[in-house]
Amino acid sequence: MMNKTELLNKITQHPEERVLLARVMDKTELARSRSVPAHTGFLSSAERASVETLLAAIGRPRHVFWGGYEGAERTICAFLPEWQDEDSFRLETETVALLHATFTADTALSHRDFLGSILALGITREKVGDLLVSAGACDILILRELTDFLLQHLERAGRVKLQLQPLPISALQPPEESTKRITDTVASLRLDAVMASGFSISRGKAAGFISAGRVQLNHRDCGKSDHAVAAGDVITCRGLGKCVLTETGGLSRKGRISIVLERYV
Repeated sequence: MMNKTELLNKITQHPEERVLLARVMDKTELARSRSVPAHTGFLSSAERASVETLLAAIGRPRHVFWGGYEGAERTICAFLPEWQDEDSFRLETETVALLHATFTADTALSHRDFLGSILALGITREKVGDLLVSAGACDILILRELTDFLLQHLERAGRVKLQLQPLPISALQPPEESTKRITDTVASLRLDAVMASGFSISRGKAAGFISAGRVQLNHRDCGKSDHAVAAGDVITCRGLGKCVLTETGGLSRKGRISIVLERYV
């Protein structure tokens, strides 16, 4: 059996990813040895993919990813003792908290406005989950330990004054994601070809985005235009958004492959 250093060497050579995964291994050991829940900070989609690779390598210890609601983009990874199941963790956990911010409805505030104001208070990104901005309101998901601090110090987003109140997680009503179904044919299931269909751009432009490092496949950076894509794969591109290859079919009379994608709009 590989020790911790050998395992980390096998999985990654990136210093930041290595630090993250070392901390995750410490959390798994804490949950196992003390029989108490232990959790990471909020993970990005890419960080979550790295953690999932690690968990597969160490035998999939009991865990749950949770960001306050199903489908959250940023999630913690909690490691569960034998006496706790996933449902009870989601319902009873005091790890993730919700703050509801309201402001003048005719004021345009963005995700960036809220995140910038929170980070300017000296808070690290891993302590902040999804920020769900709507007309006149923003639901802020955070680690519970930050609740009192933000209630006292988060007075504005940009130059706009905020009113904050804590709410139970059960009160959260996340917006429904809207998708557009795209049916097309491609010459091959290369990343640039499928991406071009998903985002309605030329194949050359898709290849340019890929080579510029703006594209992730299944939440991992992918710089190869000829990388094979399969049904279920998620393609994200900075500036364009996200799409999922949901189906692949047979060949047309011209030898092209039929595909179906869902693009998030």
